[in-house]
Amino acid sequence: MPSRQFALDTAAPDEFYVALARLRDELEIESDFPPAALAEAEAAVDVPLSGADATDVPFVTVDPPGSRDLDQALHIERDGEGYLVRYAIASLGTFVEPGGALDREVHERGVTVYGPTGSIPLHPPVLSAGIASLLPGEDRPACLWHLRLDGAGELRDVRVERAVVRSRAQLTYEQVQAAADGGRPLPAGTPADLPALLRTVGELRQDLERQRGGVSLDIPEQHVERNRHGYALSYRATLPVEGWNAQISLLTGIAAAGLMREAGVGILRTLPDADPRDVRRLRRAGAALGVDWPDGTSYAELLRTLDSAVPAHAAFLNEATALFRGAGYLALGVEEADEDADDDGTITRHAAIASEYAHVTAPLRRLVDRYGLEICLAHCAGEEVPDWVLAALPGLPATMARSTRRAGAYERGAVDALEALVLQGRVGETFAGVIVESDDGGKDGGRERGTVVLSSPAVEGRVEGADLPVGTSVQVRLVDVDVPERRVRFELA
Repeated sequence: MPSRQFALDTAAPDEFYVALARLRDELEIESDFPPAALAEAEAAVDVPLSGADATDVPFVTVDPPGSRDLDQALHIERDGEGYLVRYAIASLGTFVEPGGALDREVHERGVTVYGPTGSIPLHPPVLSAGIASLLPGEDRPACLWHLRLDGAGELRDVRVERAVVRSRAQLTYEQVQAAADGGRPLPAGTPADLPALLRTVGELRQDLERQRGGVSLDIPEQHVERNRHGYALSYRATLPVEGWNAQISLLTGIAAAGLMREAGVGILRTLPDADPRDVRRLRRAGAALGVDWPDGTSYAELLRTLDSAVPAHAAFLNEATALFRGAGYLALGVEEADEDADDDGTITRHAAIASEYAHVTAPLRRLVDRYGLEICLAHCAGEEVPDWVLAALPGLPATMARSTRRAGAYERGAVDALEALVLQGRVGETFAGVIVESDDGGKDGGRERGTVVLSSPAVEGRVEGADLPVGTSVQVRLVDVDVPERRVRFELA
């Protein structure tokens, strides 16, 4: 599911770091790698490169400033009336020995865990920020996707192969957006037509997404910064180029799912339709934030009208991540019944993407992507899927469910700590908001408990009162804030 993105723009008090340390302990998140896993990662420096030579293709990476774990490199060119998208994905299968100490540790971690003070990587930095990362000017092994599109952006042909690539530049979203808007050109040696082609292909794919009923959630980055009153929330609006770039990743994931269907083996990323209760909760949050949601307008239609440069819209988009609950993985080719999954009610599609879809574009940060890539590589080469991949498939959905739950719990706990930091020192103040839900089970001591979303600052917290008017604008008084315990509590004023 999409994640809320947040950053701490200033030094935080010690109690905030205490909160994160406690959270890591509670969730048993280890930052250090075992010596045996580190030794295998360091020995992988000497692994020889293999695959087709694609170092003549002028790939570039497009990421946030300062990124070192570069999973993807991109090149787009005209192809008759259509387009050829080449997408190079870091090849972790080159470096990780199946069944080894590093592989076991990566299975234990599952995903990179992100927080406001940095990330806890899936792989040791010697791999994730070093020899496996598609850093500029370096020859790197990659899983190279060749995606041919027609003039409308529809996928017409796909293949993936092992290759050696060399990125020409590490670009930021801001750089590419400025070039696409006619501003400063890209650095020398990078394709001058990349911004225009990325815009064209990205917008074509966005149109196709709308036509098939899909929706992308452009989640703005939430910042906590210090001011003279304490700490405040702000948002960094997403740029159009981030949406265009995301469409290339989605295109590749859709293509990968198609290859897995052809091969009869694979692992799909699935998502059920949004729970009506979550939609109703989001509608209430929209009321608290002043977001107009006309009757008869679906949440997908509404999301397309929002502008993350507007603070209320940005806060609403963060709340909208709740619509993506229930995401999971489905292994294909490991059970007799899975060929009839559609018929027996098993979910095979990703509701937000409105298509079957597979994770293959972020192997530095997600374990499952390495397996998806190896399946697609074998199928395109006309080879059998490796035994180590087949052996792992039945357990991968549970492994990823466990690891993504843990990462999600860390993210939610970190947000709770940030919101407590923002409200610190304001106990006794009254705020406007909307009760978005009340707990099931009736009253406790004559008082209901629920959740309130404030209008400003755009945070949520626990609320108590004799009768909680769900969906109604209310005034609430802040009665308790505890940063180390990640707690914010209100009562009806």
